[in-house]
Amino acid sequence: MGDYEAIFKAYDIRGIVGDQIDAAACFAIGGAFAGHVRVNGASRVVVGRDMRPDGAELSGAFCEGVVAAGVDVVDIGLCATEMVYFASGTLVAPGAMFTASHNPVGYNGIKLCGPGASPIGTATGLADIRARAESGPVPAAAPGRVARRDLLDRYVEHVLGFVDVAALRPLRLVVDTANGMGGLVVPAVFETLPFDVDYLYPELDGTFPNHPADPLKPENLRDLQDWVRARSADAGLAFDGDADRVFLVDESSCPLPGSLTASLIAARFLEREPGAAIVGNVICSKAFAEVVSEGGGRLVRTRVGHSFVKQAMASSGAVFGGEHSGHYYFRDNYGADGAMIAALVALETFSGHEGPLSDLVAPMRRYTASGEINTEVPDPSEVIERVAAAFEACEQDRLDGLTVDCGDWWFNVRPSNTEPLLRLNLEAADAAAARARVAEVRALLTP
Repeated sequence: MGDYEAIFKAYDIRGIVGDQIDAAACFAIGGAFAGHVRVNGASRVVVGRDMRPDGAELSGAFCEGVVAAGVDVVDIGLCATEMVYFASGTLVAPGAMFTASHNPVGYNGIKLCGPGASPIGTATGLADIRARAESGPVPAAAPGRVARRDLLDRYVEHVLGFVDVAALRPLRLVVDTANGMGGLVVPAVFETLPFDVDYLYPELDGTFPNHPADPLKPENLRDLQDWVRARSADAGLAFDGDADRVFLVDESSCPLPGSLTASLIAARFLEREPGAAIVGNVICSKAFAEVVSEGGGRLVRTRVGHSFVKQAMASSGAVFGGEHSGHYYFRDNYGADGAMIAALVALETFSGHEGPLSDLVAPMRRYTASGEINTEVPDPSEVIERVAAAFEACEQDRLDGLTVDCGDWWFNVRPSNTEPLLRLNLEAADAAAARARVAEVRALLTP
């Protein structure tokens, strides 16, 4: 059996295959998930998987556990994570996606959601599922059944419904799917659109033979940047392993931070729905908040993490939500994240602009971010209090860790959910100021 303490995280289940997570553990977790959702009235579960070599075995064991517990399975096979959310929303059924997202080969895991793609985290069901898995299976009097369905065409139709297809112009694009599930979904969505597309590494290969499927790291964007320059492309797109995150680069191959893409999309939705609520987490750029305000929107701040963003989307009725990490959430996508929807909305906005992408986003490039900096500390709570005292003259809040706004610069420092780490995100007027302020704050973290 797997190492439950190691693999159950704050928002999902993830670990090293064979060492921490295996087929036996997935069978037990499947039965536990079935027991959890059956108590809440569900009679079937949607299951999908990415292209990792062990995905079929692990998801198959999970499905066996669900069926043994008396709950039906709708198996949608190979898919992007957002396709499970789409199926969960469309079928009003809980869902399970087998993926380790951007983690390297050797890892796998499970992202779970409730009916209608509602979030499941530690406080919203994951702890109960773990307890049920640890206590052992509870066989049902009658087993469930497995039905296999192909939802790709319906998913493509759903995604295309977020834009005016006739308004898209013939852009030249380079798309790096990093041997992940973007190789399945991006061509399917782009097939009928007026784009001239070069695909990098579209073959589904969970060993990631070309580079890791983590576009948040600059080194994994280099191939895309080289191709954008070589092809004189209008833009480039990079997807992670399960294709639920997307990052853009402009025509000069300069990356757009997640907050910048979120700002572009937020502005677009506020043109359509003036006064709408927009969700952003505490480490989104200050420019994101400014763009929302300038567009007449109402910013709803939330903690970092998809379950918190989804809860805020539901409670506020927000039309859109963005995270600096490249996750983008949509009210009309059951409040769930959708990288393909984000890519299309950004390209629709770009299609209505006469100049290059860099010119379109220039007014939103207002600050320089530090990126996330992790520091190991023995007592995160004590260090946070020390930092708060040092900046007592600045505006502060405790929504997620400690956020300090000093006017022309700001930062957030928050503890890791699983390690004795503090995560620092800082933003200032320019690169020199950001470096100086990072040094100032880090000196307080490790005196």
